[in-house]
Amino acid sequence: MFPNRTAHGRFPSVHPLVIALAALLPLTAAAQDAPAAKDPVALDTLQVTAQRRVENAKDVPVSISAIQGEKLDVLGSAGDDIRFLSARVPSLNIESSYGRAFPRFYIRGLGNTDFDLNASQPVSLVYDDVVQESPLLKGFPLFDLAGVEVLRGPQGTLFGRNTPAGVVKFDSARPSQDADGYIKVAYGSYNTWNTQGAYGGPLTDRWSARVSALYQRRDDWVTNTRQNAPAQGFEGYDEAAARVQFLYEGDDVEALFNLHKRKLNGTARLFRANIIKPGTNQLVENFDRDDVSTDGENFSDLETWGGSARLQWNLGRVTLHSITGYETAESLNHGDIDGGYGAAFLGAGNYGPGFIPFPSESADGLPHHRQWTQEFRVESNEWGRFDWQAGVFYFDEDVTIDSFNYDSLTPGNPQTGHAVQTQRNKAWAAFASGDVDVTERFKLRGGVRYTQDKKDFSASVLQAVQGGTPVSGPYIAKSDVDDVSWDLSGVYQITDNLNAYARVAKGFRAPSIQGRLAFGGVSQADSEKVISYEAGIKADLFDRRARLGFNVFRYNVDGQQLIAVGGSNNTATLLNADRTIGQGAELDFEAYLTDHVLLTLGSSYNDTEIKDRDLAVAICGGGCTITDPTTVINGGTYALVNGNPLPQAPKWIHNLTLRAGFPITDASELYVYTDWAYRSEVNFFLYESPEFRSRSSLEGGLRLGYNWDYGQYDVAVYGRNLTDQVRVVGAIDFNNLTGFLNEPRTFGVEFTAKF
Repeated sequence: MFPNRTAHGRFPSVHPLVIALAALLPLTAAAQDAPAAKDPVALDTLQVTAQRRVENAKDVPVSISAIQGEKLDVLGSAGDDIRFLSARVPSLNIESSYGRAFPRFYIRGLGNTDFDLNASQPVSLVYDDVVQESPLLKGFPLFDLAGVEVLRGPQGTLFGRNTPAGVVKFDSARPSQDADGYIKVAYGSYNTWNTQGAYGGPLTDRWSARVSALYQRRDDWVTNTRQNAPAQGFEGYDEAAARVQFLYEGDDVEALFNLHKRKLNGTARLFRANIIKPGTNQLVENFDRDDVSTDGENFSDLETWGGSARLQWNLGRVTLHSITGYETAESLNHGDIDGGYGAAFLGAGNYGPGFIPFPSESADGLPHHRQWTQEFRVESNEWGRFDWQAGVFYFDEDVTIDSFNYDSLTPGNPQTGHAVQTQRNKAWAAFASGDVDVTERFKLRGGVRYTQDKKDFSASVLQAVQGGTPVSGPYIAKSDVDDVSWDLSGVYQITDNLNAYARVAKGFRAPSIQGRLAFGGVSQADSEKVISYEAGIKADLFDRRARLGFNVFRYNVDGQQLIAVGGSNNTATLLNADRTIGQGAELDFEAYLTDHVLLTLGSSYNDTEIKDRDLAVAICGGGCTITDPTTVINGGTYALVNGNPLPQAPKWIHNLTLRAGFPITDASELYVYTDWAYRSEVNFFLYESPEFRSRSSLEGGLRLGYNWDYGQYDVAVYGRNLTDQVRVVGAIDFNNLTGFLNEPRTFGVEFTAKF
């Protein structure tokens, strides 16, 4: 990849993946016999793998939500990226300042707003049993999945890497000896295409395979009114992904091999200058989300691929598991950070929209990245009242990061700065977990994990930005720590359909290092440790027509890793807060209101607070209103953030889905499916400012469809963000009141065929 580009475009030509998916259509002729009709008046048992075993969710002492089947398909129908899961389960928020390339996850308010490409997150993403550590791996598209599980609270014993807030777990549909597949084609607003499909079946009596593919595109729908600017359109994308799996099933041996690839070509996050009305969190008068005026380049290129081998041997009394994973990514993301054109020092009429004190245009690239993981785990087989697991884990990541700056005021936007970071991260862990049936109704679980984590970091300035850090380096930083994570829980079966549980767990996140050298230096944050307490109930109600989960929790974080981004210093600095506390409650409910009406409800309350009387961060450099107490340090004004909530931590999340079916025959129905998600206000930064506190949001979707042949075929029309709310979901604070927005309202039509 090259740091400078003169053209960037997407073409409406037929993508090879579309051709491949179309080739699957003739296979519908080989459709299997119609499946037996599911009992419509009882919920299926919710099977989860939160404890690395397949279990009934009711028996698992973890606050967990699962999204599967039709609900997952409906939420993703408009071709949106992984952020469509945000607020769709309790306590989960997802945002990004990179668009589709770099999602940031928050559970119970714990997350990381750091935009550096080596940023660690307290929410771990595990895809097909392989941790996705790099932020650029976390946005792999969701298609052909068996389900998604959101595990809230520390999960360090069994999942390990950076899980003090929780885990989001994705499981692909596996190959099997039963031939099946599907194809889905959707078309909607802004010339949006969402096409995916899969087919799998036997190769021999021992081997089976499954091929899955996705292609999504959208036209640029935001126009640049600045004539002759390098980029004339924004918010479009062209994305393809594919996965192939091979499964061997022997008498005592199982082997599952996975290869996957993703390629994204689109626009970077679109920053919009001065869109926030000073002193408020309202948009300026006469705001038009379809137009901007910028003078910078804008594009996002990302390519990832990886593979895994999951092997297991049944040795009688125990089963041995081996999970080997490899991931790699390459990217370049280029954007106009000031969100406008020109600069105030050029005189009136030569800058805008609003006040642009100076131009800022930059790019971050990942020219080299690779990640190796290896786990060996031994699991007991039917040891009576006692079951256990134990294993070892190894992690090895090597990454190089390029940071470029550009001159937006000179024709051709020439490069004016270049810094490079390299980091090698090696870690290993040993863990054990077990559960014992103390009585017929009471089960006790516990686990422990020892982790050693080592980082070697280097950063250099190769080309100095005017007024910034001179050519220098390398700046060297290291960390080498170890820690013990653990959990202890109990589940009591009050009745056959009602369980109560309690859990206490300790989580750990290793130190972080980064070097935003253009206008700053290398910063480092020490380890963070969290103790979490929760208690709750899980129940099957009304002859399994309904399912309920409810819990309360409290956690304490010592030395929480935070990032002070932007501000008048125009840099990013890692730091630790003395203490952070969080507390709240979560509800999951699902019920058949009638034989053909299914309701799901989710709700969460999260109260977070930073406890550090001396913690001070640079205030905004673009005219915001600071409501925190301030202090002067070395001539600069800093905000004292003690008592503030964590950034991107909504107090309230509510979500609802309702599906009503109207049978036409035994094999066909008309249906209506609606979904709604509410998120309360959030702060964007550590300090508090009305301009950088988002408004609450309520987004809804509607799907009207008809399926026939026992659900084998489905045609539907859909709408997303029906209220057409326009919300600022993130901001840039060092230059002006620049923000970026949520997804627009879209409509479309979709056809699905299963075979």
